[in-house]
Amino acid sequence: MAVYDDFAKLDIRAGTIIKAETFPKARKPAYKLTIDFGDSIGIKKSSAQITDYYTPETLTGKKILAVVNFPPRQIADFISEVLVLGTDSTNGIILAVPDIPDGTRNGDKLC
Repeated sequence: MAVYDDFAKLDIRAGTIIKAETFPKARKPAYKLTIDFGDSIGIKKSSAQITDYYTPETLTGKKILAVVNFPPRQIADFISEVLVLGTDSTNGIILAVPDIPDGTRNGDKLC
């Protein structure tokens, strides 16, 4: 069983997708995402298997949550720098959508 200290090790940040494109070289259907995490983190890229529910057009401008302190992972010819968070549904993966400023970190106090 995970304990709070395990969760606290994750750096989960809010960001905005500024570009989404198809990723034909991925083994499973995926998009290449370019995400703006604000001044503290900057622009990062991710591969996300979210093609069942989203199109590139619906992703651009969407707020997301991502783990930003996992090591980068090579997927085909692409380096995925962050892990975008979501949950499985009957329609595919649905993104975790925050209502907080880009760059906000888990543990930051907003109110």
